[in-house]
Amino acid sequence: MNLDQFIKELKKRNIVLSTEQVNLLEKYKNFLIAYNEHTNITAIKDEKSIYLKHFYDSITLQKYIKKDSKVLDIGTGAGFPGMVLALLNPDCHFILLDSNNKKIEFLKELNKILNLKNIELINERAEKYIHNHLEEFDLVTSRAVAELRILAELSLPALKIGGSFLPMKAKVDEELENSQMTIEILGGQILGQEKFQLPIENSERTIINIIHNKKTDKRFPRSYDKILKKPLKK
Repeated sequence: MNLDQFIKELKKRNIVLSTEQVNLLEKYKNFLIAYNEHTNITAIKDEKSIYLKHFYDSITLQKYIKKDSKVLDIGTGAGFPGMVLALLNPDCHFILLDSNNKKIEFLKELNKILNLKNIELINERAEKYIHNHLEEFDLVTSRAVAELRILAELSLPALKIGGSFLPMKAKVDEELENSQMTIEILGGQILGQEKFQLPIENSERTIINIIHNKKTDKRFPRSYDKILKKPLKK
């Protein structure tokens, strides 16, 4: 996907980028490619794949972003989707969280170029950070980080009542089935799924829409080891 195709495909989703936003994404792309030459930040390194698999894929979440929201991106990596969405939504506040310091250092250097004022970059384990920020966010997302059952326990406690957990996945049917009990115990409810294909390559994508509608017990999230080895049961 080149720049023209990127802009054209976004218009099909009723998303029109400003000239400034396009320029910032160009700077983002160029810096990512250059940085990857000496430090491995992402396996996707060529321009066309960055537009498609990083930028376009991240922006598919745009229609779920409400004005003045506080958003948490768990396992943000090289800033996807959080950094891209922050660039498009200057009225919202984004926390980009990753336990990998190398990724956060990359984002710090990137933001010296982009100069976004609506982001915080946090290098910390998700379960530890979220224990100190319970019921604080309007929206929590994560893209291709962990199994849905694990993400649900990390994410739902961080949401305000009425907030949305919007994990971004590829194929998800089995993960969804295995996470139903966890989501219910943590006060979540699955509202639906948006399934679509990325343009050009037609790979499958799914955005799951989960609302946090009941208070979560403050003992959650548990340590990562317990989340991994001991699925929640009633």
